[in-house]
Amino acid sequence: MFEQLNCVNISSSLFLVSMLGIFLNQKNILVMLMSLEMMFLAISFNLIFSSIRLDDIVGQIFSLLILTVAAAESSIGLAILVIYYRIRSTVTVELMNLMKG
Repeated sequence: MFEQLNCVNISSSLFLVSMLGIFLNQKNILVMLMSLEMMFLAISFNLIFSSIRLDDIVGQIFSLLILTVAAAESSIGLAILVIYYRIRSTVTVELMNLMKG
């Protein structure tokens, strides 16, 4: 019981740290992307532990799908950032509105 409670606390604290990373640091887009990835990791971590506790495989399958989508999102986001850095020579959120067409 203590191990399951500890795992839920770890997942919740990881989620809260990632929320703080998104809301408190709104100038650096790389930190915001890393915080978003940590949020996906916390959700999948919680799904895995609930799946183990309930002895059901559905949570593990959802966790695998979440991690797959997170990997695709991060690779596309980093590719966009590399292209943006080559054009503007900086990666700041304040200048991102220049990308609007």
